[in-house]
Amino acid sequence: MSLKTWAFMRVGAIGLTATMLAAAPLHAGEKTDVLYMKNGDRLTCEIKSLDAGALYIGLDYVDGTISVNWSHVQRLESRRLFIVRMESGVVYTGTLAVADTTVGEEQRPVLALTDLSGNRVTLDKGDVVSIGKTSETFWRRFVVDVSGGLTYAKGNDATQYNLNSMVQYPRERWGVILNLNSTLSSTTGAPTSTRNQLNLGGYHLLRWRNYFIGGTGALLQSTEQGISLQSSVGGGVGYYLENTDHVRFSLLGGLIYQNTNYSDAAPEDMLAGLLLANLSVVTYSRTSLAISASGMPALSDPGRFFLATNATYYVKLWKDLKFNLSLYGNLDTRPPAGLSGSDYGFSSGLGWTFGSRQPQ
Repeated sequence: MSLKTWAFMRVGAIGLTATMLAAAPLHAGEKTDVLYMKNGDRLTCEIKSLDAGALYIGLDYVDGTISVNWSHVQRLESRRLFIVRMESGVVYTGTLAVADTTVGEEQRPVLALTDLSGNRVTLDKGDVVSIGKTSETFWRRFVVDVSGGLTYAKGNDATQYNLNSMVQYPRERWGVILNLNSTLSSTTGAPTSTRNQLNLGGYHLLRWRNYFIGGTGALLQSTEQGISLQSSVGGGVGYYLENTDHVRFSLLGGLIYQNTNYSDAAPEDMLAGLLLANLSVVTYSRTSLAISASGMPALSDPGRFFLATNATYYVKLWKDLKFNLSLYGNLDTRPPAGLSGSDYGFSSGLGWTFGSRQPQ
């Protein structure tokens, strides 16, 4: 393993470990919230999040987190702070209560939110996309998602491992997300193949419905493509084409600058256009699919095109434990002579989530 690769992985591991330690207390909340179900049941619990029509709660007498159908909730009461995202793209932060309210001759459930200034806002419960816990304490706002896999065969001394991790910091109108993906394949008699990628992204919602500005930065090391270190930074304006409790789809257009150092070729600087697409599909309490794809036509080298994709499919197994299948791919239509223009791979493993994940 090269010194650059070792340093790359060490920096990512230190940052990930520190944030995991900070995020761990998120699960230690007191069970003081109250749910009133339509069938008359009353539950004293800890409300964790709402996603894909499932309200996730913790109970003193149940080990782990359980999911409750959001449509079956009659009322709720909580003095915790939550970030509430609406289908219109509007976001609120405050404490919650749900009650049936008569509108004309129609009785419908509404979400009563008291914001940090003490103002009370009434929201239609059916228009709520997601609810996630937040806090007035900086460290307790983090969300961490870690997954990985490892295989070893004695016969040819073959070792393969993969690590995928996400650190998220959500706020009412903006957020930051850090992703680290690392793979290694080593077999006796063959060169060791490694790929390490670190992505940092951020967004800020604009005052126009479903519009936002976004920024991205990335570091990539790939032995398959002969890339010692590739760094990029860019940004643009985005729009949510779909923004519901089950589907979230956004497009962003802008510019990106890319610097690449190759192991066997001269370094390159590139200015390119950027088209970034993010799709998230979730089903009630069990499965989710996340796909990210970026296309970058080079402006400083016309005719050259870069494509990067990442896709992950999650299946919930037990509590916050998940099984995942991940796919990644990189394409350069005009790489330096003698170097591969593509790199792709597939991995599977187990993962664990710390905190209440927020959609991006």
